Amino acid sequence: MTVAPTRRTATVGALLAGALVGTAGMAAAASAGEPVDDPTDALAGYTPRKHAGKDKLLSAADRHLVGRFSYGITPRLAKDVRRAGSAEAWFERQLNPRKIKDGKADRIVHWWPSLRRSPADLWTRQITGVEGGWEVMDDYARWVLLRRISSKRQLLEIMTEFWENHLHVAAVGDGQFTHRVDYGNTIRKHALGRFDEMLVATTVHPAMLIYLDAAESTKDHPNENLGRELLELHTLGAGNYTERDVRDSARILTGFSVDHYKTWRPVYNHDDHYRGKVKVKGFHDKNGKANGKATTAQYLRYLARHKLTAEHIAYKLCVKFVDDKPSKQLVRHLAKVYLQNDTAIVPVLRELIASPAFRASRDRKVRDPGEDVVATYRALGVRFKKPAGEEADGSALQALVWQSDSIGIAPYSWGQPNGQPIDNESWSSPARLLASMRFHLSASAGWADEATHYREPKQWLPGRHPRFDELVDHLCQQLMHKHSTKRLLKAACVAVDLPPYEAIDEDHDLVKWGFPRLLTTLLDSPDHLSR
Repeated sequence: MTVAPTRRTATVGALLAGALVGTAGMAAAASAGEPVDDPTDALAGYTPRKHAGKDKLLSAADRHLVGRFSYGITPRLAKDVRRAGSAEAWFERQLNPRKIKDGKADRIVHWWPSLRRSPADLWTRQITGVEGGWEVMDDYARWVLLRRISSKRQLLEIMTEFWENHLHVAAVGDGQFTHRVDYGNTIRKHALGRFDEMLVATTVHPAMLIYLDAAESTKDHPNENLGRELLELHTLGAGNYTERDVRDSARILTGFSVDHYKTWRPVYNHDDHYRGKVKVKGFHDKNGKANGKATTAQYLRYLARHKLTAEHIAYKLCVKFVDDKPSKQLVRHLAKVYLQNDTAIVPVLRELIASPAFRASRDRKVRDPGEDVVATYRALGVRFKKPAGEEADGSALQALVWQSDSIGIAPYSWGQPNGQPIDNESWSSPARLLASMRFHLSASAGWADEATHYREPKQWLPGRHPRFDELVDHLCQQLMHKHSTKRLLKAACVAVDLPPYEAIDEDHDLVKWGFPRLLTTLLDSPDHLSR
């Protein structure tokens, strides 16, 4: 069952309660008069031992930059950053994804043949009962999640998700699913390019036309859905347009359609295009030609270059990557950079990460459900294999979508055209935290079929006989690219009922039976739940 986002929230810091849930349980038992042995008594006046790994951790500043523009720092990713020379150098390299070889991630799409079928073929398979559109879209969500887990082009995947959310087209829907894969690929193509080009490509894309009813709009009966959302959600922002603007916006977009229920190919119907003067904000056009494609392109580029659009996009980038309530000064500065660079996205990102506000925002953003699923599997080093035959049903790959949904929402299933929330508040509810904790335990225990490879508990051990505090520190470095803290060590001691100085080997009960609980305790901490 989906856990709906709620406004009853907990702060990022309050999420630490999840890591200390075992301590709370002990306190409750003690208050009930039950005898309790507290393994954390050994921590009084005790200095935990750190594990000296062979690779030095990135600095806090580097970890912040890489963590904010990736789906979680893995040992391999940290190695790439060190090889680049710095987090800034890694970031610059990520801004040019074509130079990053990513063949493994690119080939994943071939695991699901229907992701490469034509719209007509997809529709025929649905109406004949061979394969429903929702099944294809579930596979699309799996492909996207798996790309995020495995891709070396982490920044591209992050920005593709951001724009797919900003220019939202729900994957579920009886029609737009036929073009939804191509729509995502269109956004990925423009995700680090220019917004004006992306806006033109997405607004008249068949998936968007079907989703917001513009494909059925005519000169006599213009449907205003896309014309309105284009202004409110995609460009100018709420409250920055009039109803007359909406009407003329809808009129400009008439003519673009698809061959409904047949080939589903995009078509332009000249007879359906509204002809006559149009005015939206400062945009004017005689719009006298039967073919209005040129007018539409000019209109969309005008909106993309509008000052209000610049501020709207800058604000959303700040909410996603800096703070839920960014300063007006930062928003205006990024908007100015956006306009000065002809809507190019890369210069804006460079200025964003160079801002004092970004540097001060360390660990202040909460991971949403999809980010939690991806970051968890990346941290655990889970390797997915293509399922075959009967393995395709019930496999770990199949589980990716419902695991994300169980935490809050599956990719692209948000029903409204505004896209799923990107703020902390919406994803910090107690219900979401409990759902994440259940998922972390399931993932840590490796409850999946043979189509997936999990690391065995003994493979996590740093040496033959590490002390428990050394093991916890080693795991923190592996899972979160951080050293352990005394508070987190205390939570781990309580979770598995061990003192910090106990020696651990392959035959220890912790390795045989208790390791999932230890891993879960660390994954439930704010160090993992925030980015």
